[in-house]
Amino acid sequence: MGKRDAADAYLKGYAQTLASACATGRRLTRDELAALRAQGERAAEAGLGLRPLVRAHLSAAQDVRASLRGASADHLLTAVEQAVDAFAEGHERAQRLAIRQQEAVRREFIDDLLHGRSDVGYLAERAERFGLLLSHSHAVAVAQGPEPYEDGYAVTRGIEASLTARFGHRRILLTTKNGRLICIAPGTEAEVLSFFAKQAYAATNGGRVAIGRPHPGVGGVVHSYEEALNALDLAARMHLNDPVLHAADLLVYPVLTRDRQAMADLVRSVLGPLQQARGGARPLIDTLNAYFQTGCVAAEAARRLSLSPRAMTYRLDRIHQLTGADPGDPVDRYTLQTAVVGARLMDWPDQKL
Repeated sequence: MGKRDAADAYLKGYAQTLASACATGRRLTRDELAALRAQGERAAEAGLGLRPLVRAHLSAAQDVRASLRGASADHLLTAVEQAVDAFAEGHERAQRLAIRQQEAVRREFIDDLLHGRSDVGYLAERAERFGLLLSHSHAVAVAQGPEPYEDGYAVTRGIEASLTARFGHRRILLTTKNGRLICIAPGTEAEVLSFFAKQAYAATNGGRVAIGRPHPGVGGVVHSYEEALNALDLAARMHLNDPVLHAADLLVYPVLTRDRQAMADLVRSVLGPLQQARGGARPLIDTLNAYFQTGCVAAEAARRLSLSPRAMTYRLDRIHQLTGADPGDPVDRYTLQTAVVGARLMDWPDQKL
């Protein structure tokens, strides 16, 4: 069946409707309009485009025109306008419904994939429809900006277009979850996630991106996604300034807090005396953090804290006096730095240990 024949299959009763309306100069009835909308819906469900269908309607109207005379012919254009408008409305309604259904299926799959729900075999089967082979390893990057993002937003569409232009269709899945941008890529193609991070950082006006490690199998996506989320949370608590975080570079922090009670005891015993200082422990902990982040360069740490070199020296001396540990001594430095990391992770002294 050719395109014309396929379109003609959805013009049943159309010529008769035009002829009847033109005979009396009336408008199309409610039932006639409903029938035309239903034809439009069925045509859309059959996968026919609207343009050839409209051409078929106009061609059929020409045939009707040949049998009309006088006022009846003059009314034809009005009747055709009503008929085509109703048919197009039904066609568009069916398309919108199909799009919503596709979006719902895609969203359900994304939710199941990122939470490890659903039967493994069924999840893998659905994944292939979206370009993922879950038998391979995958890594996940998560971008967080100053505002939430959803599928269909300009930012999301722009990043997706950039990824497609650069890499084509390499089994990459871009989506959103809880207002964050998410990119899932094969674990062997680290350049994809690096490019995504660069694009997301620019598109979100300085947002932050975390990249999980590659992991194999169906659960690999969940594992990598959780690593990326944990990296974002860790960066917020530790006040890390890097725009792109790699979970592989942050593995030391979960190790340090694996024995939470031991870490809490270390923080209390090493940093607890700082609470005796004027203003409490927080300013001195911030001083130590800046000092360690700058490689123990006091002048650079003072600049970051907007302090004079003299004030910075005073604070370091005060820390030594209160804790008995010298930030400039290599052995004491390790103990102090570990305790500061623990304090940051546990939000001490704002939270009780």
